[in-house]
Amino acid sequence: MMVALVGCKNDTFNNSVPRYPVNISIDTRSGVFVHFVPTALNTFVIVNAKGYHYNGEVIPRLITDAYGYGGVLVYIDVNCNYNAWDLACPYCAGRGVLHPCDVDGIFATCPECGEQYDVGSGTAVPQKGLAREPLLRIPLTNSGGVITVRQ
Repeated sequence: MMVALVGCKNDTFNNSVPRYPVNISIDTRSGVFVHFVPTALNTFVIVNAKGYHYNGEVIPRLITDAYGYGGVLVYIDVNCNYNAWDLACPYCAGRGVLHPCDVDGIFATCPECGEQYDVGSGTAVPQKGLAREPLLRIPLTNSGGVITVRQ
């Protein structure tokens, strides 16, 4: 008599960036974010400990905001889709160091290791080959012009 044993394999992907709380709302209908709409390709908002960074302007964060491990990037990609990622470099985070990426147009670049992540495509995959994983994606919803990013 033969008995087949089937093992379970955990297929859950664990990113090197720790999952810190994120709670951000961006109202695209009013205020400073009024131009952050799907027709504005490669438009982005960065939220970190200092506040909301949008087109060079910094707006104070709300007391209820949470901005992840390395800050949050909310970005409109070339397909007019909204995306959100934690700005911590996964390559550096895997070595126990926090280095938030800088964003310029279509790339997020780590100032420490130099890895570039292609955020313009909506994937945030590494381009130089140092990192083996993309930036940590954060779920978001867009309801009536209010973008809510929450983890």
